[in-house]
Amino acid sequence: MEVVFAIPRVEWRVFVPELDESLVPVLDEVTRRNPGELEFHQAVREVLESLGPVVAKHPEYADAEVIRRLCEPERQIIFRVPWTDDAGRVQLNRGFRVEFNSALGPYKGGLRFHPSVYLGIVKFLGFEQIFKNSLSGLPIGGGKGGSDFDPKGRSEAEVMRFCQSFMTELFRHLGEHTDVPAGDTGVGQREIGYLFGQYKRITNRYESGVVTGKGLTWGGSQVRTEATGYGTVFFVDEMLCAAGDSFEGKQVLVSGSGNVALYAIEKVHQLGGRVITCSDSSGYVVDSTGIDLDLLKEVKNGHRGRVSDYAERRGATARFVSDGAVWQVPGEIALPCATQNELDVDSAKRLVANGCSIVAEGANMPTTPDAIRVLRGAGVRFAPGKAVNAGGVATSALEMQQNASRDSWSFEHTEERLAEIMRSIHDRCLETAEEYGTPGDYVAGANIAGFTKVADAMLALGLI
Repeated sequence: MEVVFAIPRVEWRVFVPELDESLVPVLDEVTRRNPGELEFHQAVREVLESLGPVVAKHPEYADAEVIRRLCEPERQIIFRVPWTDDAGRVQLNRGFRVEFNSALGPYKGGLRFHPSVYLGIVKFLGFEQIFKNSLSGLPIGGGKGGSDFDPKGRSEAEVMRFCQSFMTELFRHLGEHTDVPAGDTGVGQREIGYLFGQYKRITNRYESGVVTGKGLTWGGSQVRTEATGYGTVFFVDEMLCAAGDSFEGKQVLVSGSGNVALYAIEKVHQLGGRVITCSDSSGYVVDSTGIDLDLLKEVKNGHRGRVSDYAERRGATARFVSDGAVWQVPGEIALPCATQNELDVDSAKRLVANGCSIVAEGANMPTTPDAIRVLRGAGVRFAPGKAVNAGGVATSALEMQQNASRDSWSFEHTEERLAEIMRSIHDRCLETAEEYGTPGDYVAGANIAGFTKVADAMLALGLI
């Protein structure tokens, strides 16, 4: 099927993937059994669109209903989280943990604390995590969790009381051989510390491997803070190398200003590129001479400020824009590193018109389906988050290895391991795309490579 989009002086064809007819009932069942969970429906469809050639080549997957089983979480946990604020008032939030698939190892995936969190968000993230963890090559399954609690504006004591209440319920479902959470949006080293402290208090066990993202002085791993951002850039560097190119002299657009964005900016600069944008919920900044990373870190981490504060302190080279998106700015490479569905079809058209050649997802599912179709149809090399941002969970798994061996690795050694993992993921995506008749298609390569490894494990383990 073809759809033609046009904007002034630009016209291109968008190839809309057809869903294999054998998989239509699977998507229909997911939609029917999970009403209103639009992000989850989107994530499932995006994977299913790649699996037509797989079911044709491997009828055993259909015979064993592997795809249907993979779309249903092994366990979904929902619980209330009561806590008291500093004024002594009782507050109530809802907690979630979706343990999606453990065919390759213990459930592994972050916790997100944000007002937008509901079951559909957690299921979409958990579903994506299955394939991301599979692509990492490490023995970990997929899961995700979180709460609609918002740590912004809360005191240290309030955050601690919430985390303790959250873990008082969640602890019974965790273990280094069962389920190992990490951080995500709203859950950093501070929150991980409070969560682990409560787990230790309840269980009377110093089980370091039960959470990752810990502080360096109590079992954490070097590079964990930087891992998702660094990994994103390592992956794009491999994309460039495959085309005989490099970051040198490239103008790069980055959205967001959290850890993923900050360390993507850092690594791009180290590799010779120039990042000229960053953003938060208040708007975005364009800095024509390149983002001053030290200043941005000071504003965001030191003062918990906004990108508008960065622009004010930076001076004449920086401009703050309160509406629109960073994708309106000309750039050769775009790295969406903020949140899901932030890059829409209009933004994709603007990127194409401005000559962008690579879009790689540093966040989880930040590009809408229509936007992806526009980008791919225009010849933009597009790489999905399940491959590009796997560096975070890969380094979490390295932290688990260090905890299990009571060891600690240097920053340089851990970064090299991360670079090797991202290089391997990139190569596996390209090799798999070639094998299944879609050379150069990173979406198909990531989906198929991630799926087949899990599917083979599910077959080997029997009906579970």
